[in-house]
Amino acid sequence: MSSNDLIELFDTEFIKLENLVNEITLENELPVNQIVSIYYQITNVTSMIEVMKQQIDNSDSSFREKISNAENFISKKFNYIIHPKIMVNITNSISTITENLQSLNSEQKSKETIENEAKLYEKLREIMSTKEFVKQYDSGLSND
Repeated sequence: MSSNDLIELFDTEFIKLENLVNEITLENELPVNQIVSIYYQITNVTSMIEVMKQQIDNSDSSFREKISNAENFISKKFNYIIHPKIMVNITNSISTITENLQSLNSEQKSKETIENEAKLYEKLREIMSTKEFVKQYDSGLSND
């Protein structure tokens, strides 16, 4: 892959990342697939930055500016603003679901109640798995 192809691919992936981050509305519970997509794209762009730093001539000022803009976006907008809010959002979702499950009467349940409870447990499992995924990213930040 040529340097120009790599830069073009990087531009495309960074635009995807910006769009994903800018689509976030943290007032509501975030869907798991949206959270996973954002962290996947952050990891993708970060990995591309590392590869590009090694493979492309650093004397190209437009290249250095693209890298710097991406690093600043990830660091300032995502890592210090969005990421902590996602962590809080996930924690709040887990608390809400747990409270809902605890408040359900465990006596004589209808089929519908059992099905709803099962859905809540499934959602709780999914959100807890997502929290572990996000915590891995968080621990990577702590190591930087």
